Parts: sequence; structure tokens; C-alpha cells
Amino acid sequence: MSRRVVIIGASGRDYHVFNVYFRNNPEYKVVAFLQTQIPGVAGRRYPPSLAGPMYPEGIPIVSFELFEDVVKNYKVDEAVLAYSDLTYSELGHVLSRVLATGVSFRIIGPSESMLESSKPVISVLGVKTGVGKSTVSREVAVELRSRGLRVGIVRHPMPYGDLEKEAVEVFHTLEDLDKYEATIEEREEYEPYLKMGFKVYAGVDYGKILSIVERENDVILWDGGNNDWSFYRPDFTITVADAMRPGIELNAYPGEINLYLANAVIINKSDQAKPGALEEIKKNIASRNPKARVSVAVSDVVVDKPELLEGKKALVIEDSPTITHGGLSYAAGYVAAKKYGAEIIDPRPYVSPFFKRIYEEYPHIGPVLPSTGYTPEQLAELEKTINNAPVDVVVLATPSDITRLVRINKPVVHVFYRLKIIEGPTIRDYIEEFLERAKKKLT
Repeated sequence: MSRRVVIIGASGRDYHVFNVYFRNNPEYKVVAFLQTQIPGVAGRRYPPSLAGPMYPEGIPIVSFELFEDVVKNYKVDEAVLAYSDLTYSELGHVLSRVLATGVSFRIIGPSESMLESSKPVISVLGVKTGVGKSTVSREVAVELRSRGLRVGIVRHPMPYGDLEKEAVEVFHTLEDLDKYEATIEEREEYEPYLKMGFKVYAGVDYGKILSIVERENDVILWDGGNNDWSFYRPDFTITVADAMRPGIELNAYPGEINLYLANAVIINKSDQAKPGALEEIKKNIASRNPKARVSVAVSDVVVDKPELLEGKKALVIEDSPTITHGGLSYAAGYVAAKKYGAEIIDPRPYVSPFFKRIYEEYPHIGPVLPSTGYTPEQLAELEKTINNAPVDVVVLATPSDITRLVRINKPVVHVFYRLKIIEGPTIRDYIEEFLERAKKKLT
């Protein structure tokens, strides 16, 4: 008799775990996906075309808030956790809630969830969302391309729309963002690469995606989402730590795992570090992975129109995951606004009901606005909130230009940042080591 399973996730690793471990496994019956972290994506079904012949009606996707009801109604035997960006306290609360129902708890580990590639794979991971991982990934991509290699960027999944249409997504140009109806969060991650001339791959079925990436590229760069580990088995792993949050590298799931997996660790945002932070992080890295090489970096923050900020009232819009489940109170936009002399206005008095709920759910957020907009309704509320704020200028610190999606009735200043290594091995050094390790795959 098959064991009845629920998979707890956030429209990302949960689908991948199902595809590679449960989809054709007669020993298990997945009765539901339980969604958390991402607002507005529950209430759908994982379609039969993706679920396979064992699931002719697909699989319901419901909110994790209904966990106890699902356990009772579906007679669940086992709950599988398949999402990232949890503190150990949050992980413990999920574990306790599951076990209190009498259900067994499980995590599918790297050996059973990573797919093998015939091409060299380098992965860039983070200890927590908001460490500046994508700035590292972009420098890695540029260095690989300088060697004459075709680099395929594979992004962690963010399929928040029609799952069948989003099963395999290949982005060649900015127009493909509209083709796949990409959300703000997706655009934030894909747009910079597309502007740099790279192809980006994402979706739901990472087995099918892998075959396309291997056919079109010489090297695969896994640019992981949140602080998740790679879906593809890497030949070299760079893990990014955060100088603004010393200690988080030992207190986040699966961020600490990424520390153990790392060949190299880059401590980013060192220019924002408090006294003693770098020494603490270096000590923590050595305690978990003394063989890892360590570098220290800064993310240089600049804006395109600094003259609009001096002495002006500014609304700062930050990358949403960084300041929601990522746990930061502010990010690059706040730093840039302060650097160029703006007066930062707290958006809370002017937010719509949806954003009021966001601030209630994430009370740690500082005087900044998250760029949350997964649905047309949420985008409308984002636009209304921005335009309601009595400010002179909007500081847009998301990697995506959201003015393509919402109409803003004020001048907009765009924030840019680029990684610079100031201590330890460079990106070039790490690429040399990666290519040496993977040279058999390149021949």
C-alpha cells in the first residue's frame, strides 16, 4: 500500500522534488501540495500533463494554513518539506506542527534531488535571501563568457502562473518576459542577464530544461533562488554570505548546508558591516568548512540620476523577497537614498490593504516598500501605493524596471550595483579552479 504524502513548498523545490522523486514512484501517493511564502498561488492544481499517469486528475495545491484539515481529510502519512529561507526557529515550528498531527516529517536531500549533467555546472548559492548572490552570479557569467564559452543561466523556479505553459521557459530576449507573462520577481532575476546577452532558463520540469540547456551551451550556471541548494549536481559551488547579518550563515535552512557544500565563500556587502562582523563570519565559515576558500567583497551602489535625490523626499522600493521572507529590513535602495542625501519617507501610512497585510506579516521591514506583484491585482495595488505616497522621487532598487508594468506619477531613480572583490581570491581565480575540475566535461 502506498504512503500518502503532502509536499510543503512555495512553487519551486516542491515541484522539483515531486518530479524527480515521487512522480513515477508507486510506493507513494502525493495527495496535495501545501503552499507557503508566496501570496496568491494556492487554489490551483498541479496539472496531469506534469504529474504523470499516476495522477490523471492532477494534484491539488492548497494553503499550508489548512495543513491539519488536509492531514485529516486525506489520511496523510508523511509530510515532505521542500522550500527554503527558513531560520532554524521557523523550521522548528514547521516540524512541531507536522509531528503534532502524528505525521512523519521528511526532507529529500541533495543526493536524491540533484540531476546529473553532461556539461560543467557551477552553482552560486546564498546563506539567506538578500546576500547579493545575483551580483556574484553575473560576474561569474561574464568571466566564463570571456573564455569563449557559451553560458546558460538556469534560475531557481518561480512558476506562479499557468504551470503547463511554464513547464519549460527559455528567455532569449526581453520580449520573452512578456511572452511568459513574467512576474516582477521573475523579471528582477532574468532581466539583467538578458540585457547582458545571456540566455535564461527556468520553469517547472528541470529534467526537460536540462536537456535544452545542455544542447545550447558549453557551461551551466545555476543561479539559485532564496538560499536553496542546486537542482543540478555542481562541479564547483560558490556560497555567498552577508556581512550585514553575521551569524545567519549558521542559523538558516538550508543556508548552513550551502556553507558545508561550498568550494568557495564570498562575504558580500563588507562596506556595510559592523565592527567585528567579518571576523565572526570567517570564524563561522572555518568551523563548518575549513577547506573553503574565502573572499571579501563589496556591492558598489550607484544611481542613474543622483541630482534628483539630494534633499528630496523619496519612496524606496526594494526587491521583495529580500525584505520579506529574506529577513532584511532594507537593501540597496535604502543605502543609495542615504548615500545621495534623500529623505526617506515611510510608505506605511499610504499603502493599500494588500500591502498593509504584507507589513503585518513581516514586521521587521524598515521604511521601504517591497516590490510585491505576483498578480494583476497585486500590481494594481503596488501602483496605487506608489502614487499615493507624498514624495518627490521614487528610488527603484529592483533589478527589473517595473515601470514597464506599473505607471508611476513621479520621477524614478534607478539603483545599480556591481560586485568588487577586495580581499582573497577573485572570480577569475574561482573560474580557473572550476574549469580545471570540469575539464573532462569540456573535451
